[in-house]
Amino acid sequence: MHKITNLKKIRVFVGSKNPVKVNAAKVAICQLFPDSDIECNGMHTPSGVPDQPMTDRETRDGAVNRVKYCQNFAYTNENRSEDEDTTELFIAMEGGVDNFEYGPATFAYTVIATKHQLSIGRSAQLPISNAMYESLLAGEELGDVMDRLFNTKNIKQQGGAIGLLTQGHATRESIYTQALILAMAPMLNPQLY
Repeated sequence: MHKITNLKKIRVFVGSKNPVKVNAAKVAICQLFPDSDIECNGMHTPSGVPDQPMTDRETRDGAVNRVKYCQNFAYTNENRSEDEDTTELFIAMEGGVDNFEYGPATFAYTVIATKHQLSIGRSAQLPISNAMYESLLAGEELGDVMDRLFNTKNIKQQGGAIGLLTQGHATRESIYTQALILAMAPMLNPQLY
């Protein structure tokens, strides 16, 4: 396993152009590597799952698929860094829902990869109401349901359902950032994994 520490330059490919996801990736990597020069760019990536993942598995698969797409893009195009001092990280976040024995909830999977490692993490989950879940089963996306219920516009590129339902005490970005930092543990401590 390769330990990623004392990095001079880090090039981050984020599997989304959503500013919340791109910023969460940048904040997490900047916190972990404060002395590194970090370039963080979002890109459109297909998830290979429905726009609103409805199971734990679909959500995880969507994040993994996005990371693989980023890796393929970086390694098959002329986007590969030739600079030996540059480390490349591939990051994806996929939000989804599932109906657990204690009720429906939303959560996200985070995936971080290098050329040699892949780490999968999961965020905390936020309970949602049965009525919200029924709207999702009917084909709506969670962001659209929240926009309708709270009279907001494009909340998924802002605080998300998390921000609305916690009255701003947590946000979609804060949850993604925390989950990404936790998912980095194997790369920060490869001798233990």
